[in-house]
Amino acid sequence: MTKKIAVLPGDGIGPEIVAEALKVLDCLKAEFGLQWETEPALIGGAAYDATGTPFPAETLALTQQADSILLGAVGGTKWESLDYSVRPERGLLGLRSELELFANLRPAILYPQLVAASTLKPEVVSGLDIMILRELTGGIYFGKPRGRRINEQGEREGFNTLVYSESEIRRIAHIGFQIARKRNQRLCSVDKANVLECTELWREVVIEVGQEYPDVTLSHMYVDNAAMQLVRNPKQFDVMLTDNLFGDILSDCAAMLSGSIGMLPSASLDKHGKGLYEPIHGSAPDIAGRGIANPIATILSLAMMLRYSFDDEINARRVEQAVIAALDAGYRTADIDCEGARKVGTAQMGDAIVAALRASH
Repeated sequence: MTKKIAVLPGDGIGPEIVAEALKVLDCLKAEFGLQWETEPALIGGAAYDATGTPFPAETLALTQQADSILLGAVGGTKWESLDYSVRPERGLLGLRSELELFANLRPAILYPQLVAASTLKPEVVSGLDIMILRELTGGIYFGKPRGRRINEQGEREGFNTLVYSESEIRRIAHIGFQIARKRNQRLCSVDKANVLECTELWREVVIEVGQEYPDVTLSHMYVDNAAMQLVRNPKQFDVMLTDNLFGDILSDCAAMLSGSIGMLPSASLDKHGKGLYEPIHGSAPDIAGRGIANPIATILSLAMMLRYSFDDEINARRVEQAVIAALDAGYRTADIDCEGARKVGTAQMGDAIVAALRASH
């Protein structure tokens, strides 16, 4: 049965890196018989420029019909002066909300070939393999009331609301324990329960859910300590479960442990396993159009799509092994360049991975 993938290149380097993922997809179709069709659509700043909205109705309709979604990146300095309601990021937030993509999986893996690219000592970071699970459709990013106003003293004031319901916490906790079961059976829930009542509830509910998973060891950590521990001793973590805001911050921190944010993919899933797959880096407008962006995170996002939405572990591993083979051969984009490497651009890195994938057939 043919699977339909909505392709949203977006802004900045998005179109460049998505093009390389599509090369890999074409190779999988040609060499391994996968039956996929793709359809492009606009999102973010590109959508605003063309339609006046960062999330057109046509894009929503396509993503609702598709089996999965591949996204590049949204945003850029070009659109920073726009009203908040039509900024490119509203397109991405709208997509997550409309499709109820509540579970954000962000792996942080350090490949042996890139140990020298990490800013931490090799003995601290070698062998790093963390999964950060971020709740994606609730919390302070979506809580109401929110806005800006003039307070009683005549000063400008901004306000946002951190709110989670028990059911929102419970469903993301179940996903966390299920992922931990398939890894090293350890789950660390990150909160700020000593200060925030909302995350006090978070901790209570996670403990309740944990009683259904006696084979998984549950621990808790305040978010400020978790940030410190990610730098001090990151390999102590297996799966980290966090809310929306904390997950946004901690996953970017963990990204740098891997040597480059350009290496890390992500998946955002609904309750049925339908997903949005995207690199965790931004649109990088400063290097857009120069052909030097790292496409590996986007290609690894495609591997995650195979694994989590299409239950195709064999081909997911093929893609991941092709990335490793290209790294073994010395290919490096500028963000992971090192002495003695074969420095290449975006398209050349994509070609090297496709060649490795084809050679594995």
